Amino acid sequence: MSQPFRLVIVGGVAGGASAAARARRLSESIEILMVERGPHISFANCGLPYHVGGAITDRSRLLLQTPASLGRRFNLDIRVETEAVAIDREARELVLRDLRTGTESRERYDALLLSPGAAPIRPALPGFDLPKVLTLRNLPDMDRILEAMADRPLNRALVVGGGYIGLEMAEALRERGMDVVLAELGDQVMAPMDPEMAVPIHEELCRRGIDLRLGTSVTAFHQGDALEATLSRGASLAVDFAILAVGVKPETTLARAAGLTIGARGGIQVDDRMRTSDPAIWAVGDAIEVADRISGEPSLIPLAGPANRQGRLAADVILGRDSRYQATQGTGIVKVFGLTAATTGLSEKALKRLGTPYAKVYLFPGSHAGYYPGAQAMSLKLLFAPDTGAILGAQAVGADGVDKRMDVLAMALRAGLTVFDLEDQELCYAPPYGSAKDPVNFAGMVAANVLRGDVALWEPEELPAGPDQVLLDVRTAAEHAAGTLPGAVLLPVDDLREGLHHLDRGKEYLVHCQVGLRGYLACRILTQRGFKARNLSGGYRRWMLWRGAQQTGPGVR
Repeated sequence: MSQPFRLVIVGGVAGGASAAARARRLSESIEILMVERGPHISFANCGLPYHVGGAITDRSRLLLQTPASLGRRFNLDIRVETEAVAIDREARELVLRDLRTGTESRERYDALLLSPGAAPIRPALPGFDLPKVLTLRNLPDMDRILEAMADRPLNRALVVGGGYIGLEMAEALRERGMDVVLAELGDQVMAPMDPEMAVPIHEELCRRGIDLRLGTSVTAFHQGDALEATLSRGASLAVDFAILAVGVKPETTLARAAGLTIGARGGIQVDDRMRTSDPAIWAVGDAIEVADRISGEPSLIPLAGPANRQGRLAADVILGRDSRYQATQGTGIVKVFGLTAATTGLSEKALKRLGTPYAKVYLFPGSHAGYYPGAQAMSLKLLFAPDTGAILGAQAVGADGVDKRMDVLAMALRAGLTVFDLEDQELCYAPPYGSAKDPVNFAGMVAANVLRGDVALWEPEELPAGPDQVLLDVRTAAEHAAGTLPGAVLLPVDDLREGLHHLDRGKEYLVHCQVGLRGYLACRILTQRGFKARNLSGGYRRWMLWRGAQQTGPGVR
């Protein structure tokens, strides 16, 4: 009698658990074995910082399924605290080690799915393996952080790294009343964003009492009465504990030992069906390389959403369905105290690195109708192709409404829409929720104006103005007096038509207003009257972001 088809899955959480549940929904007849090195098979790893910070008070809410509940519902053979130590590809067998007893066994498979995830990077530097130098990947890691917080005579912690986890942990520890130093090697936090778009995040961190140290790394730790951190700029810092959040690396030990192809970025190489170089082995989640949707380049994008979809897709393929993965665009979001920062697609930094032509616009729309109480301005940057208007990326920071707009822009990017399509999108509107001209529509209109030739733009890097140029501020006298670009001449847009005789047709006018709208109106007046004029997209507020990014450097807080 032939044996039933057997699917073996290494790793749980988003990728592995999604694959197991999908496979069972597709087939009641196959055997499914799940192997997990840790004690938990399905937990909310993205929720860990929020339990540390106290927003999620009940630890049990992080346990989405126990091994027993998941196994019973989906008829799975689940083995926790069991490590996959080797793959015998010729025999199609997986060597397992029970971490509680040390005994080893061999399990056959017809299809093997690897979902080992990614591990926090722990640099090979002095003291980085000390007990008070912690990372956050799973529930036991979270418990160790909570234990460290229970004994904190200095009431100070160090977070190393300003990415998603670093920002979330800095906020969590601060919310628990700790003094927090956040050290980031780069000149900005939130590396997927462009430098000027990170400026509001820096300001919010400092406003909330975070000791932000940019351009700063940790070169060593030493444990004395307190944990002593040696910083790259020569200073020494005494803290109760440190959390390393300098990034993650794909868990590829098992795949490498089995001879599976590893990609250029260090992740397991898979095709668009999640199949590895071995036709009987699939891989999903943070351990694999995926194609970037815009550039097509191999990328490592450790996000829960893609891992979940990849697990589901791999199960489809293993059970005979012709499903294909449609690349990853890196849509991400983070809460930083009272701000939300989100991004999708490629940043300007990435587009420059790839040599991809692009255009960009900035705007500062309200989260909903300005006349309805509580409207908050957000900073929004849209990147698009200068020929077709195809959306290449978007970034936004604000107190309200950022997630809604970034989700719409992410969907538009995935659908291959252009900025002209954004103009026409029909989105929800009522005064408490939005505006008749939603920020998404507004972004499309501003970008389309550029592509249609209705307005030309200038960039802050072009300053100071040349001898044949005039920097023209078209705001009110009060706004001008409160702060303007160096060397700007004032001529309010409402007085522009009457003041044209004061202007020199031999000059080019570099126009700016507060957020870009009045500058656009002024440029339309000037160009139709025969003057040369360009507008600063985003106006004075955009220039302030740009200046803030220029002033950010090593040691600047």
